[in-house]
Amino acid sequence: MFSYQKWGNELYTGERTYQIVGKGRFLMGIGGALMATSVLIVAVFGFALGIEFRGGSQFTITGSEVTSQQPAYDVLKKAGHTEGVRVSNLGQSSLRVQTSQLSDADTREVREGLAGAYKVDESAVASTFVGPTWGKDVSTKALQGLATFLALVAIVMAIYFRRWTMSVAALFALLHDILITVGVFAVTRVEVTPATVIGFLTILGYSLYDTVVVFDKVRENTRGFDQQHRYTFGELVNLAANQTMVRSINTSIVAILPVGSILLLGSLLLGAGTLTDIALALFVGMIVGTFSSIFIASPMLVVLEQAIKGRVKEHTAEIRAKRGHSDAVQVVDHKVVAKEDEEPRRAKKRADVVVEQEPEYLSGPGWEEQEQARSAKATKVERKAKSAKKGGDDVAAQADEPHVARPMQAGGHRGNAAQPKKRKKGKR
Repeated sequence: MFSYQKWGNELYTGERTYQIVGKGRFLMGIGGALMATSVLIVAVFGFALGIEFRGGSQFTITGSEVTSQQPAYDVLKKAGHTEGVRVSNLGQSSLRVQTSQLSDADTREVREGLAGAYKVDESAVASTFVGPTWGKDVSTKALQGLATFLALVAIVMAIYFRRWTMSVAALFALLHDILITVGVFAVTRVEVTPATVIGFLTILGYSLYDTVVVFDKVRENTRGFDQQHRYTFGELVNLAANQTMVRSINTSIVAILPVGSILLLGSLLLGAGTLTDIALALFVGMIVGTFSSIFIASPMLVVLEQAIKGRVKEHTAEIRAKRGHSDAVQVVDHKVVAKEDEEPRRAKKRADVVVEQEPEYLSGPGWEEQEQARSAKATKVERKAKSAKKGGDDVAAQADEPHVARPMQAGGHRGNAAQPKKRKKGKR
C-alpha cells in the first residue's frame, strides 16, 4: 500500500529519486511549448477585457425573479445596440448588462426596457458609465509594478544566492507561470479585470517563494561541490529538487483548496464574473508555479551553469572522465552529501582547538618501561596517602577519648609516648 510519508522520506534520503535534471531539457521543452502556445492564443483571440479596461455603460438589475439572460439581449437589440454586449448573472436574483458607451437618451431607453423585461421597478436598475482612461491607467501602473518587481527580484536573488544564474532561472520560471496563466484566460474567455491583474502579481510572489525554497536547498547541497569527486553539480541539484518536492506539493494543496472553493463558489453560486477573475488567476498560477519551481527552474539552473565556462563545467567533465565518460546518472546519498558538507566545518573546528604536546618520554625509546615505573610510583604514593589519612583518623579518635593522666617515669617524661625517637644506626 502506498504511503505518502514513506514516499516523502525516500525522496529526501535518496532511496527513491526522479531524474528531474536528467530529463531537464525535455521538461523545459514542454514548458517552452506551453509558453509559445499561450502567446499564439493571445495573439489570435486576445482577451475578454472587462469594462474597466475597454470603457462603456453598465446596468445592474437587482431583485428580479427572472434570471434568464435572453430578455436583456432582446432589449438591447430592439434599441439598436448589439456591439460589445455582455450579460452575466450575479447570484440568484441579479444580472449585469454591459454595453458600449451610450448617450444619456439611450441609457434611459435601455434602463426602462430592462425594467419592463425583468418586471422590476426602474429604481432597481442601476446604470453607470466607466471611461477607458481609468483602465488604461491601471494597465500602465500594473506594467510598471511588474517591471519593478522583476528587477528587484533579479538583484535580490543574485545577492542572496551569490549566483546570477539562479536569478535568471527564477525569472524564466516566473515568465513561464505568467504566460501560461494568461493563455488560460484567453482560452476560457474570463474577463480580465483589475482584480485579475492583482491575481497575476500575487502568483508571481507565490511562485518566487517556492523557487527560493528549492534554490536554498540547492545551495545547501552544492556548497563546496568541487571539493568532492563523487557527484556532479547536476546530481546534487537533482537531489535538492527531490527533497523539496513533498514540501512544495503540501504547500500547494493547502493554498489551492481554498482558492478552488472560491472559484467554484463564484462560478456556480454567485455567477460568472463574481470572484472568478481573481480566483482563476490564483488557481492556475499556483499549480503552474509549483510545477515550474521544481521542473523548470532547477534544470534551467544546471543548463546555465554548464553553459558558461566555469568550475561547474570543469568539475562535471572530471567526474565523467572518472566514470569512463558514461552518461549514467549517479544516485546521490543525502547522508554522504551532509557528511561531506559538514567536514569543512569540522576541520575548521579542529584547527581552532589547541592540542598539548605529548611528553618526551612517550615518544623516546623504552617509553613503555618508563610508563610502567611511573604508574607503580603513582600507585605507591596513593597508598601512602591513604595510609596517612587512616592514621590521622586514628589520632583524631584518640583525641576525642577522655584524657587520663599517666604517672611520671624516670627521666621526667610521661611514658614512652613522650620519649625521644631513637635513630637507627647506619640510616639517616
